Amino acid sequence: MTATSLTDRKNAAISRGVGMTTQIYADRAENAEIWDKEGRRYIDFAAGIAVLNTGHRHPRVIAAVKDQLDRFTHTCHQVVPYESYVHLAERLNALLPGDFEKKTIFVTTGAEAVENAVKIARAATGRSAVIAFGGGFHGRTFMGMALTGKVVPYKVGFGAMPGDVFHIPFPVELHGVTADQSLAALKKLFAADVDPQRVAAIIIEPVQGEGGFYPAPAAFMKALRELCDQHGILLIADEVQTGFARTGRMFAMDHHEVAPDLTTMAKSLAGGFPLAAVTGRAAIMDAPGPGGLGGTYGGNPLGIAAAHAVLDVIADEDLCNRANQLGGRLKQRLESLRETVPEIVDIRGPGFMNAVEFNDRTTGLPSSEFANQVRLIALDKGLILLTCGVHGNVIRFLAPITIQDEIFGEALDILEASMLEASAGR
Repeated sequence: MTATSLTDRKNAAISRGVGMTTQIYADRAENAEIWDKEGRRYIDFAAGIAVLNTGHRHPRVIAAVKDQLDRFTHTCHQVVPYESYVHLAERLNALLPGDFEKKTIFVTTGAEAVENAVKIARAATGRSAVIAFGGGFHGRTFMGMALTGKVVPYKVGFGAMPGDVFHIPFPVELHGVTADQSLAALKKLFAADVDPQRVAAIIIEPVQGEGGFYPAPAAFMKALRELCDQHGILLIADEVQTGFARTGRMFAMDHHEVAPDLTTMAKSLAGGFPLAAVTGRAAIMDAPGPGGLGGTYGGNPLGIAAAHAVLDVIADEDLCNRANQLGGRLKQRLESLRETVPEIVDIRGPGFMNAVEFNDRTTGLPSSEFANQVRLIALDKGLILLTCGVHGNVIRFLAPITIQDEIFGEALDILEASMLEASAGR
């Protein structure tokens, strides 16, 4: 069966609202490689959008899930609980930054984790307003869309968003917004639009994901923590894409001197199985009454088993250190191309959460066309890449941290060839 015939079937059967980056139909996968239905091999630098930090089908993850399959697959933890759920909560409570008592809940998706973090913050503070950042991404549910700082394609055609959500610019000096300017915008918001005593929470990605892989400056994060403390506002760190060794630390907030009150997690938590979590200060997490949190599939036993294995793999295979090594090699290769690929305007990112940003060499304006051309050339050569950014001019790199050295080297060669080919054609 060809990809063309599958695409025809997809177009006839599936809503066009489910966008597709490629026309590759996966048949099997292993670590950082995917083989499609036509037998072609690809190196996966998308990893299910940061879901597979431990790679496709890590043997320890698969073994843990198989063992759980032989025991039970679902009881609903709210009806018949299980020890593995409790133990995973204990592990996350110990791992998350912050020298204070913590508690955890498990849900199914990143958007659901964000929704619950907002619920918890509102219950704990008795306030309703939430502040987010331009360029941020927090999900496709209604509260997730309201918090997300990008209209196209996430908000178009879906009507009014939930109220009491405000946005300020994310500090990106490359695009003319300094940390001081972002903080000034927050203070202006307090003066002009919303009383800080009515704000329940500020939610921030420590490194923006869909927005362009921009890391929040350390001084900015510290100042944000101080402002939250001054006004009794809770700080929510959205670690859905940044978590679990991707940035060279277990969590991106580990790079900062301050800790959030609440943290949302998903994606790589369970190595490809649907699982998400909210972890935070115990007193805050206990604010909602019994029954106010949860969900039928929240903390599914298979996802919980996979997550235990993921945490073991990260520790035993030293994936935080591995992420720093891989990211260093990738950025070094990209830096070597600056003179021959004048479209490169920035190379950035902690650990193995890296990106390269492109501008048009003539106009100096962001070039989504060039970024997409590189992506398509690389795809034709067997390397799967993802673009991102408000302007669509950023290529983000999310290969499994477990990728073998020889395959990583092969991927870097394809990436270099693709960028040179795209630039030569300008």
